[in-house]
Amino acid sequence: MHSDYKTKIVGFKDFVFRKSLWVFHFGGASCNNCDIEILDCLTPRHDLERFGIMLVGSIRHADVLLVNGSINMRDRDRLLELYDQAPKPLLVVAIGACGCTGGIFAEGITFAGPVDKIIPVDAYIPGCPPKPEAIIAGVARLAGRKT
Repeated sequence: MHSDYKTKIVGFKDFVFRKSLWVFHFGGASCNNCDIEILDCLTPRHDLERFGIMLVGSIRHADVLLVNGSINMRDRDRLLELYDQAPKPLLVVAIGACGCTGGIFAEGITFAGPVDKIIPVDAYIPGCPPKPEAIIAGVARLAGRKT
């Protein structure tokens, strides 16, 4: 009975994420290099929209939450608030060394923890900063697409 329930949930997620993904970007306390690379994914050179992936301005419309930068105490509260407001199911992607582990900011007194210690993370895209190709490949593979 339990395995049947799990199969139905996985099937539902596959159905929901089969079409275009709408992405919301949350930038924590970082150096902004990852922000630049994420926005570079939207340019005509990399064209994130060719996979049906589109940046949205509201978490309430998002299927995917991209989180980059180290999360400090103030960002932690805002990230939890955004995660609670997001429609479920939601895919969460930690981007960059700071999003995945805290990076060079992990020893700071205001550091609240890497993203996966605050909200559940579905995929990690490491790098300082990760290349746009890696970001696109990670999000597209997370949704089960071929790049």
